[in-house]
Amino acid sequence: MQMTLLGVGAMNSPRYRPAGLAVRWAGHRVVLDGVDAGGGHVDAWLVCDERAELMPEIRRRSRELGVPAGAVEYCAAGVRLRPLPVEHTSHPTFGYLVEHREHRVVWAPEFWRFPDWAAGADLVFADAAGWDRPIRFAGGVGGHASTVDTARRASRAGVRRLVFAHIGRPSIRAIDRGLTPPFGEWGAEGRTYAVVSGRFRADRP
Repeated sequence: MQMTLLGVGAMNSPRYRPAGLAVRWAGHRVVLDGVDAGGGHVDAWLVCDERAELMPEIRRRSRELGVPAGAVEYCAAGVRLRPLPVEHTSHPTFGYLVEHREHRVVWAPEFWRFPDWAAGADLVFADAAGWDRPIRFAGGVGGHASTVDTARRASRAGVRRLVFAHIGRPSIRAIDRGLTPPFGEWGAEGRTYAVVSGRFRADRP
């Protein structure tokens, strides 16, 4: 099973494409979020927020590829991708748990609180919209956790590897100052993560 980051940016990022992930295994390929499916066929296009601002573009692109886009479960050839709830905004939003044999990978690019169900995962792709302070939505309904807090919570929760894949402007400024999270790493567009002998390897783009 291989996972390639198609984008690592938050909405309207001045530097990165919108956060997206392609998961490939045994002749299957599923896209999570983003707006570009990358090369190759697509069996399903799964999204975390069916009311997101990017949904019209995602639906247009998915229709061109002949697949629906939605927050649904997908199972094939021993791999299961299922949407699980995250605390993010006033309407239902999700992250995805990707299960393959004994391995657990989490795609959760937007959340206000680190999801409990991600504890102990082998690999987590996480929100990095804020750097050292959370971003609260107007009206006090949800928002984005800070990268620093997520790093600490993920470490305490036993996550083996943490990759920040929804990088917002405060985190971009932190990157430009040479700062790094206390746990985890910045994601990079085009980087592929593969399961190799029971462990995850990252290949640079």
